[in-house]
Amino acid sequence: MIKQLAIAATALSLSGGGALAAGSVGEITDYAFPFEGPFGSYDTQQLQRGLQVYTEVCAACHGLRYVAFRNLSDEGGPMLPEDQMRAYAEFYEVYDAELDDFRPAKPTDHFPESALENAPDLSMMAKARAGFHGPYGTGLSQLFNGMGGAEYIASLLTKYNGSEKEEAGTVLYGNDAWGGYFAMAQPLWGDDVEYADGTEATIEQQAVDVAAFLMWTAEPKLNARKEAGFTAVAFLIVLSVLLYLTNKRLWAPIKRKEKSQPAE
Repeated sequence: MIKQLAIAATALSLSGGGALAAGSVGEITDYAFPFEGPFGSYDTQQLQRGLQVYTEVCAACHGLRYVAFRNLSDEGGPMLPEDQMRAYAEFYEVYDAELDDFRPAKPTDHFPESALENAPDLSMMAKARAGFHGPYGTGLSQLFNGMGGAEYIASLLTKYNGSEKEEAGTVLYGNDAWGGYFAMAQPLWGDDVEYADGTEATIEQQAVDVAAFLMWTAEPKLNARKEAGFTAVAFLIVLSVLLYLTNKRLWAPIKRKEKSQPAE
């Protein structure tokens, strides 16, 4: 599997898969992802489709070194059945220092790193980009709208404008979301994958699905974190009510005594 990915990566590098050219954030579309907002959660089917897009399109160059194969079966994630997760892992080869050789990956192994030195690892990409929701630390805006990283990734994959130029022997491709030219050729053309659930694999559908999957790789415990937050808020509300009632009961005799005393 790794050999096949390396061959594909070499082909892509020859077609302009080098370092990114300088650019600024341009047109970012506000896609409605199901995990956004305080009540949002990941869509398992969407994450499975995104995993398929990553595997068949993105994995030739980009790695996911912070994600273990076993995480694909986690609650709140793609939730692959155990046998499918193990079979998926075996498609990859990882280097084993004890064997001093490559072997099929196990569930405890992590995805391989990027096949190209200048192809960024995608594990944290969705959190590394702040998208269109402003700078970090905007509080409620991030709570309700998210960081915008998933929107940035989806927009980047759908906003190639067809223009090209050559600099220092490298072909650069125009992208309105990037705000200029960069060296990654357009990866999605529509029907690049055949979804098992019958969803039409348009460019936008594939881009949104893989962006959602990459958001999960960057924030795999999002659902659990939100559930813990709601539990904490509910506990604080109940505690506040109990403290108020306790305080009122403790001070009630004193207030009645003060009212019963005649004024001097």
